[in-house]
Amino acid sequence: MAKFGTTKYIVRQPIKDLQGTVLGYEIRYTGENTGYNGEEGQDFSAAETIYNFLTQASDTTFKGAMNFMTFTTNLLMKQTPKLFSPEELVIEIGESAILHPLAMRFVERYRQEGYAIAVKDFQFSPRFISNLRQFDYVMMDLPHAGDASVRRLAEMVHSMGKKCVVTGVDTEELYQKAFILGADALCGRYAAEQMFTAVHSASYLQSNFFRLLVAVTKDEPEVDEIEQIISMDASLTYSLLRIVNSAYFALRNRATNVHQAVTILGLGQLRQWIYLMGCRNEKGELDENQEEMLKLSFTRASFASELMRYAKNMPITRNDAYLLGMFSTLQFLIAAPLEDILSEVAISLDIKDALLNHEGRCGLLYDLILAYERADWAAINRMGAELGLPMDRLPEIYFQCLDEVNHIWEQLIHSGGEEEA
Repeated sequence: MAKFGTTKYIVRQPIKDLQGTVLGYEIRYTGENTGYNGEEGQDFSAAETIYNFLTQASDTTFKGAMNFMTFTTNLLMKQTPKLFSPEELVIEIGESAILHPLAMRFVERYRQEGYAIAVKDFQFSPRFISNLRQFDYVMMDLPHAGDASVRRLAEMVHSMGKKCVVTGVDTEELYQKAFILGADALCGRYAAEQMFTAVHSASYLQSNFFRLLVAVTKDEPEVDEIEQIISMDASLTYSLLRIVNSAYFALRNRATNVHQAVTILGLGQLRQWIYLMGCRNEKGELDENQEEMLKLSFTRASFASELMRYAKNMPITRNDAYLLGMFSTLQFLIAAPLEDILSEVAISLDIKDALLNHEGRCGLLYDLILAYERADWAAINRMGAELGLPMDRLPEIYFQCLDEVNHIWEQLIHSGGEEEA
């Protein structure tokens, strides 16, 4: 296995405002936590991240989102940010760029070209303060900053029309503190978890939706039972026929009944459609937080399934692993304790133990996925080695899964609302 510091892991962490809306994603990578020293080492880390980002991510991986990515002075001067469009990039700089005599000239030029600028690890020093007008986002590490410093920074940037972003929000205490101190946005493990608010959808969850969820997760699902449940609910039937007859499937002949629709979708896509229906509100729509919750559910499912190609001595199948990832957010969908929900669903004891108690090798797989999400590189290496995973391939697998989620999203969300003429 590659030694820690040689494998480049890349993960995106959401930056959310106080209402839970995602402003963008900070692209995190091992270079920030490994032992690189000096400007040359920082250049190497940042360049490696950008290279991996461009080579492993497809054109659609991060479309439609603002990506906060670190650029060193040399990368700024080499005009590396121009590899990305201003609509999808926030140029993030640190102290080395602030102190460089030429770097801020390039930063000003990028701002004039439409790029947003963020400064991380802000300090109350003349150099930082004198350049404050150049920044759209001012970031401060909450665990290592005094309360007075964060409050003072928030007041200062607000007076200039800027946004204060606090990072390292990994606990509930820090999450609450960020609100009190006047931060505009938050980034960190606990902050990310708070996007998953319970979803109540009386049209589905209180009646046929849960019965349908149980039916499709049986060891041997009965198609007749699934069709009967859907057929008994006009809302479910309408939604199913609408998505199957959408432009995505491009059918020569429209599906006119539930049986035809279920046959076209297949069990795998049917499960995804059911989750989507469970998250929609009474108007059949998803808000931004619900979208993020569902995307995470699909990402975990895809990641778990792909890692099963390499994990050693696993007691479950790839399909089981997909359910492990999908069910990891189920309590937010149904608004009930996960233990109660899983007691009604026909899944293996290994998956239940993993989700409820983080036990066994399935629990290890689940914990690795959670560690990747929070950019805990030491835990990733430790658990990956124990599972026998090819550590140098994890970033590639991760990006492939994000692409798959985007594909699902295009299919279930966007195409689902466009019926064939």
